[in-house]
Amino acid sequence: MAIALTSPITGLAQTGFTSPTYTVALSNAPDVNGKQYVVSALGGTQTDATAQTGADNPFSITWWAPKVYKPRPAIMANGAGFVSRVPRNVHKLVTRKGVLVHADQPREIMPITTEIPVPAGSETASPAELRAALSAHAGALMQLAAGLGDTVVTGIV
Repeated sequence: MAIALTSPITGLAQTGFTSPTYTVALSNAPDVNGKQYVVSALGGTQTDATAQTGADNPFSITWWAPKVYKPRPAIMANGAGFVSRVPRNVHKLVTRKGVLVHADQPREIMPITTEIPVPAGSETASPAELRAALSAHAGALMQLAAGLGDTVVTGIV
């Protein structure tokens, strides 16, 4: 797998955070088609944020690849001359963080999932298009990072 994080991860801007960094360590993924890192330490100013402190307070980042890649569909066109069903090879990036709902209650897990359902065959037929979409998606997340945090906290879009 070509997925590899370099520690520390430089976090993106968030209201109230100054130069956030995340020290990550390779961990055991829940399954063979995953690669997982845990956040073992925080850097910068992130008042009240915590690193992973056990199963009840996870802070992990896991990449999931398909266990078995689906092949490009055969050209068995429907009546209109198009392939009627194209299977997807689904990749996922999942960040899990334990968050408090009330100070005297156990933490709840907040998952953040980016799912990438790649049409089978496009990996070889149009790799530049896949890369362009991923580049734009990641760039948009970078630009929107502080606004996403503000919106999730305040509910204001």
